[in-house]
Amino acid sequence: QVQLAESGGGLVQAGDSLTLSCAASGRSISFYHMGWFRQAPGKEREFVAAIRRNSDSTRYADSVKGRFTISRDNTKNTVYLQMNSLKPEDTAVYYCAAALYYSDYDRDYAYWGQGTQVTVSS
Repeated sequence: QVQLAESGGGLVQAGDSLTLSCAASGRSISFYHMGWFRQAPGKEREFVAAIRRNSDSTRYADSVKGRFTISRDNTKNTVYLQMNSLKPEDTAVYYCAAALYYSDYDRDYAYWGQGTQVTVSS
C-alpha cells in the first residue's frame, strides 16, 4: 500500500498562488491514478482534480477549471496541485488520494493523506 503526505498549505490572499505537494511512500504512485479533494468547514468533501497514472489525462471540478493544475512526477513519487487566482471559497483542507480507477468520486480512492489547510483571505 501507499502512504501519502500533503504539504504546501497556508494562509494567502485572494488572487495569490499556492502549490500543494503530495509525497508518497511505501509504493510507487505509478500504480495509481491520483486525485485531490477538499473539504471546507461544514461541507462535504468534494472532488478538485485527478490525473491518470501516466499523466495522459486530467480532469477538474468546474469550480477550479482554468485556475488549478494537477501534475505528477512518478520518478519523485510526488503529485502536485498548482493553484492560481485563489478565492476565499477555495478555503478548505486539501487531501491527496490514490486510486486504482480514474475517478471523480472519493469512494473510489483507497489511500488518503492527512490533509493540508489552505486559507484564502479576501
